[in-house]
Amino acid sequence: MKAPKFILAAVMAFGIAGNVLAQDKKILPELYVASSIPDSLKDGAHAVTRYENHEYIVKGVGKVQERFHSIVTILNEKGDHNAAFGVGYDKKFNSVGSFEMVIYNAAGQKIKKYSKSDMYDRSATDGMSIITDDRVLSIRHTIASYPTTVEIILETSKNSYLTLGGWSPQSAEESTQNSICSVTVDPAMGFRYASTNTYIKPTKTTSNGLDTYTWTANNIKAEKLEEDALDWQVFPDVTFVDNSFVYDGRPGDLSTWQTFGNWIKTLKEDVGTLSPKRVEEIQKMTEGLKTDKEKARFLYEYMQQNMRFVSIQLGIGGLKPFPATFVDEKKYGDCKALSNYMSALLKAVNIPSYYAVIKSGTNAEPANPAFAANTFDHVILCVPFKGDTTWLECTSNTQPFGKLGTFTENRNALLITEDGGKLVNTPKSISADNQFNSEVHITLSPEGTAKAVAKVLASGVYRDDYISLGYLKADEQREHLIRSLGMKQPNDVQYTAETDKDGVKQIGITAEYEKFYDIAAGNKQFLKPRLFDLWHSTLPVVEKRKYDFYFEQPLQKTCVTTIDLPEGFEVETLPTNQALKFTYGNYEVNYVYNAAKNQVVSTAKFNLTNHAIPAAKYNEMQAYMDAVAKAQNKKLVIRKKA
Repeated sequence: MKAPKFILAAVMAFGIAGNVLAQDKKILPELYVASSIPDSLKDGAHAVTRYENHEYIVKGVGKVQERFHSIVTILNEKGDHNAAFGVGYDKKFNSVGSFEMVIYNAAGQKIKKYSKSDMYDRSATDGMSIITDDRVLSIRHTIASYPTTVEIILETSKNSYLTLGGWSPQSAEESTQNSICSVTVDPAMGFRYASTNTYIKPTKTTSNGLDTYTWTANNIKAEKLEEDALDWQVFPDVTFVDNSFVYDGRPGDLSTWQTFGNWIKTLKEDVGTLSPKRVEEIQKMTEGLKTDKEKARFLYEYMQQNMRFVSIQLGIGGLKPFPATFVDEKKYGDCKALSNYMSALLKAVNIPSYYAVIKSGTNAEPANPAFAANTFDHVILCVPFKGDTTWLECTSNTQPFGKLGTFTENRNALLITEDGGKLVNTPKSISADNQFNSEVHITLSPEGTAKAVAKVLASGVYRDDYISLGYLKADEQREHLIRSLGMKQPNDVQYTAETDKDGVKQIGITAEYEKFYDIAAGNKQFLKPRLFDLWHSTLPVVEKRKYDFYFEQPLQKTCVTTIDLPEGFEVETLPTNQALKFTYGNYEVNYVYNAAKNQVVSTAKFNLTNHAIPAAKYNEMQAYMDAVAKAQNKKLVIRKKA
């Protein structure tokens, strides 16, 4: 089942209609019978949407009734999520009217029925919000045998929203036999839609002064998402927007990014100033600093050290930031409140900044410049220094000044300026922003035991990883290091967190092995000439890649490994040097044997210059990754001297 926009995964709330939905009379009985599914729709599918009808009936500005009816046949356990359903609501804006879930066996015979009273009602906690108005009604049926068909009938309504909703007729590894979506709306509302990954156009009819747009999709075959492709670039989706909206009694205009920004601006007009006393204190704190950028860095680090992230989502508070004075007193806030507070700190020393709303998440779908819609879920801050615009992530107490990271980089943000909203791009990181630089010293004994001592300097995502490591227990830290670095299993490993300065974190690793070599034969030992590889992934051979391949970020890794050979041993075979490359990266490794010191020194470098790899370059990358794996698997052979 393609989750409707109000479903649990989206945690969006809706409201109620007074009557219970009746089953659509036009549904054919065969749609409940699993054997009637065409073979072409079963191929590669874990579930088949036999029928889906999603209706939006806009009754006025900010008021919409929704009706949803689906019939999904689940073919195997990977489709079991279709037997679970959740819908969000709250006590003020959105409620759930009627709900039914009916379970049928393979022959289409009814075996179980659930109603709204059977649903579990809980707070819609997101792991961050300590107080929220949002709640979720949810239910799950445990499937005993396959195929099983699940029918869901739901009616909701809401009286406050920004973006109306949408239609997604397909998801990964599921096929669709029939899907219909319609929107009935007063033309004065300024209804708009934007289509992604589909050429399906709606039919439009007019009755009693209302326009009805209807989309229909039939017989969509299942498609498996290619490895590290992005679903928002693959599967069809249509987004619905009304230009005129009302949210919590506040009317707005979503016809352009500028007008939407003007509405957001009204939410923060009365919350962005600190008390005169605090302004004076902040000015004294920064009076010895010469430049605006030095002052901004100081105040950002002051905020990181003194404030903490806590999310409170109540009513319009889900969109309106708490006053800067509240944050200053209470020492906490969410993304909106902390960004607003940071802006107030800068304002106190006459540094302008812009509140910026953005869609968060690694490789998240960017906003469409040509289609204004509320696709955002996070707030950051933009500081427009002359010739050097700086972006600040205000919810993190560890993020370096001026660095966003994969959570919000390389996408559109809506700046809230004096003239309204302005869509701009956030910076795109380069490989030098995400560095893993290591030095390893391995001491071998004649018996094959070894001790390895490593120093790692990490920035960007690697620094984030090692900061997170500090929250784990000691045994969990060791397990994570061994797994993430791809280390040969040691008999003992110790981890030490050392310095963290200027966006670079240093850690130490000590590992001991009773047997470091892979094979011993006669007077020879065959071993991998490093503690860990710089790269661990290979890719499957694909005849023709359809979609672009995405890493999380560009990156740069180096490792210098020094191996002290045991006394009485020498090198028999040194691995050959390698220099490999493809369009978006390169790998080099060089080996040197110093006979005087009886040491082998290897220097390895791996560089990925772009996180997005065009589909046309996939085969080149796949061959390159295979070559890197083979190069890293070469053995060092040492032997006892004659």
